[in-house]
Amino acid sequence: MLTASAAMFLVAAGYAALCAAKPFGPCRTCKGTGLRELRRAVKVCRRCHGSRYRLRIGRRLWNTWHRTRTAGTKPNRHGTENAA
Repeated sequence: MLTASAAMFLVAAGYAALCAAKPFGPCRTCKGTGLRELRRAVKVCRRCHGSRYRLRIGRRLWNTWHRTRTAGTKPNRHGTENAA
């Protein structure tokens, strides 16, 4: 039980470090090429818009949490913090 918990913690910590160091990963839809091959045509990937990279899920969650926390702790126009 302790080994499994430690392994899960190490995996989560490793993914958090990866999201901090490299927030963008290759697009899974186009496999990092930026193009989608259809039957008779080649089009720009709709998911990454041809940039070949997408924001990682963990980084997207972090950005959302950070934006929400920052907006919730900003002082209001009267100069006092929001009441909890």
